Amino acid sequence: MAESLALDRRRLRASFERAADTYDAAAVLQREIADRLLTRLDVVRLTPQIILDIGCGTGYDLRQLSKRYPRARILGIDIAEAMTRRAHRNTGFWRRITGRCTVSCGDAEHLPIATASVDMVVSNLTLQWCDPLTVFAEAGRVLRPGGLLMFTTFGPDTLRELREAWRAADDTPHVHGFIDMHDLGDMLVHAGFADPVMDMERFTLTYANVIEAMLDIKRLGAHNVAKARIRGLTGKERFARFRAAYESQMRDGSIPATYEAVYGHAWMPESKQVGSRDGIAVIPVGRIGRRSA
Repeated sequence: MAESLALDRRRLRASFERAADTYDAAAVLQREIADRLLTRLDVVRLTPQIILDIGCGTGYDLRQLSKRYPRARILGIDIAEAMTRRAHRNTGFWRRITGRCTVSCGDAEHLPIATASVDMVVSNLTLQWCDPLTVFAEAGRVLRPGGLLMFTTFGPDTLRELREAWRAADDTPHVHGFIDMHDLGDMLVHAGFADPVMDMERFTLTYANVIEAMLDIKRLGAHNVAKARIRGLTGKERFARFRAAYESQMRDGSIPATYEAVYGHAWMPESKQVGSRDGIAVIPVGRIGRRSA
């Protein structure tokens, strides 16, 4: 991973540990993107027996996957133990009734899952906190031949207003970088996946003021965890410059926060000897599905 994108994983884990109790109330956009990702499964011809949710958070995707695939065994992992405890509680009724859900603490870059043991890997808004190439390689390792990877992440336009406002205050990163979807498609090919498909949507959330926008990010656990971040407190003068720059971007009396949601899916070839196509396909939202045999 490039130095500008390198993350402090210890701080990352701590941020999401602290956010476990506030995440659900703030994660409106995260749930919307999850729903849009899972809707794409409507045209996928696959009946998975075992599904892995990487970065399961508080368990929203686990519940939705259990409704869509009631006979499947669903595994959820998250780097933050507090998140897995919350997910364990949130999936309690379905888990007790069916016995088909397991939630545990684990790292997306070092999956505690056996090789070629999973039919589908799903990951909603976790990839931006990882080295994508490493995660893709791990997903490819645990998927059985013919298995499917579906994921979302945030693209380079995410929090662009916040990033621009901080640039007015100093020249150090306050928002870590996000990877372009075409580069993610190249990484999927490099990791051995076939026929990767990428698309994206932009969302804009609005807030009454700068502090409300920043508090919403804090409730999600989405702190700046870049290794190149400033260590220490932000001074009053620097924060005042940042706040004024952000307020200058107000639209109709509201503070905007843009999010670029990137959606991707790819297949593990039926045979590891089958080569992947060069390049990627970029298509309109919703036009995805497994290619005909």
